[in-house]
Amino acid sequence: MQRRDVIQAGALLGVGSWGGAALAHHGWSSFDQDRPIYLEGRAANVQWRNPHVELVLELPDPLRLPADLAQRPLPAQTAGIDGPTLLARAVLPTRRDRRWQIELAPLFRLGQWQMPEIRNGAALSMVGFTFKDEKGEAILRAEYVFLDGKAYGLRSGPA
Repeated sequence: MQRRDVIQAGALLGVGSWGGAALAHHGWSSFDQDRPIYLEGRAANVQWRNPHVELVLELPDPLRLPADLAQRPLPAQTAGIDGPTLLARAVLPTRRDRRWQIELAPLFRLGQWQMPEIRNGAALSMVGFTFKDEKGEAILRAEYVFLDGKAYGLRSGPA
């Protein structure tokens, strides 16, 4: 193989890899922000990297909505998020998947919140959004994460 062919093959592989990562990333407009979902479980397959942190959340059976969810204290964010209303409206998913792909904020934002790195096996819960009518993959974009007794807002930086 000539040097030019190696460079071209490398460029194609790079574009292919980047394209796959870009397809996995979902913008806010992909998610039904009128129906907040509550999930809790244990982290698996944590990928602590950009463009945003991802993990698989393994849910218990049965999954229950905590009675105190609407009263949980939330941190102030620079974005205008009505967190208490969002928590009060949160529901359990209707689909029965025991494993959900979770999308968190970029590393920079998690650093602003001083969120510790989530490790495989860590217990956590969250409120966020999935696709309209819960169609497609079991993916949740987290709005708030509850980890080690602390709440983290993910839409923007701390206020």
